[in-house]
Amino acid sequence: MPKKGGKHAEVGNEMQTQCKRAKVEEAACSPSVMNFESPDSLFSSLISPVKPELFFREYWEQKPLLVQRNDPLQAAYYQSLFQLSDLKELCSQGLYYGRDINICRCLNGKKKVLNKEGKVNYMQLKKDFDQKKATIQFHQPQRFKEELWKIQEKLECYFGSLVGSNVYITPQGSQGLPPHYDDVEVFILQLEGEKHWRLYKPTVHLAREYNVEPEDRIGSPTHEFILKPGDLLYFPRGTIHQADTPLGISCSTHVTISTYQNNSWGDFLLDAIPGLVFDTAKEDVALRTSIPRQLLMQVDVADSTKKLSSLLRRLADRLENTRDLRSADMKKDFIMNRLPPCLGCDADALTPGGKLPKIDSRIRLQFRDHTVITVEPEQQNSVSIMKLPSYACGGGTGGRVGRETHMMGTENDTASEEDTAQQTHGLRFPLSYLDALKQIWSSSTVNVKELNLISDEEKENLALSLWTECLIEVI
Repeated sequence: MPKKGGKHAEVGNEMQTQCKRAKVEEAACSPSVMNFESPDSLFSSLISPVKPELFFREYWEQKPLLVQRNDPLQAAYYQSLFQLSDLKELCSQGLYYGRDINICRCLNGKKKVLNKEGKVNYMQLKKDFDQKKATIQFHQPQRFKEELWKIQEKLECYFGSLVGSNVYITPQGSQGLPPHYDDVEVFILQLEGEKHWRLYKPTVHLAREYNVEPEDRIGSPTHEFILKPGDLLYFPRGTIHQADTPLGISCSTHVTISTYQNNSWGDFLLDAIPGLVFDTAKEDVALRTSIPRQLLMQVDVADSTKKLSSLLRRLADRLENTRDLRSADMKKDFIMNRLPPCLGCDADALTPGGKLPKIDSRIRLQFRDHTVITVEPEQQNSVSIMKLPSYACGGGTGGRVGRETHMMGTENDTASEEDTAQQTHGLRFPLSYLDALKQIWSSSTVNVKELNLISDEEKENLALSLWTECLIEVI
């Protein structure tokens, strides 16, 4: 394991100095713990004292950000998110190797997986941790820890992208993973102990896949520092990194919160262009003319590429004048797999309450950050608004179905077509209801009689349908 110190330690000191300077410059400090009032306030408190405007201007997708807080309140809060001591109780609930927990160690620059078969036995897990100096990687802890559920649910609302997490617990004098880079934007929260980090210049900027990099290729670290409880580290996808627990520190626990996997402009173009071509071809005869004879059999297609370039320019012209750019799969994937609203594990099932909406009622949208209005290409003359999933409505076993499978890629992959349609289409209305739905979504409150629909009956029916699904309340 490479030694710490020297000029690389100076880089860490410089980053810390910059952080302290940021504290002075950002005098209007956010609270020292998470602010769950809104997705915006949650993200602001996550990266405090750095302001979101500064973060997205200078760091997002560009370079790492280190926030060293030395704040006892923040450290205590971070520790509550997950601890080594939590594993004993969680193992008794039935965890499995591979699915829930990986045991690994980096030896000679390579990852060695030490997983057993089947269920995780806590005593065996602790033995591997103590004697083999193995790192415990716990997958998607938000399935079990309500505070992480709250954080990640708000971050999914903030980014409009799925947010996953992993906890890493590493004993002293050990390293779990070799140098590598990821295909996600990463936020590291140090929960317990200390972790020695080294970051390196990317070989692939904004990488689209995970990859291990050999030590002899990555050169010297660009940043080197120690994370302590309450500290936060951000780095863009593609940043090469490795981390170890120093000697003299009993163990290190941190949670990696990640987002923006396959969420680039390239991904969106692959998703949206087919719908744009389909819609344009209905009106533009140029896209309906036949391709040249034997085009698919030719080697030299220079003339056809010129024609294709011309057609793409026609699509670009249409794109500049279109109001809606439809996502075929990305939006559907996000809706189906995001975390439900966190109402608390002890909350009662969410049911319609209060007054029935009437024509003279004033109404307000609930769960705005979870509300998606969609015009599906395959559903002619209709608009849908997402229903709150049943698992969002309260705690207990029934209230955790969606949460327990979040980011696990299991049950939702085998969902029936009927379940998929219900989740993605939600409540369906005639396309003439679109303006009224947008009106409800964009207003803090609105009178039912002022909805952009022709008849009072339509206005009342729309309000009643949304009220029945707990999407609105009567003020």
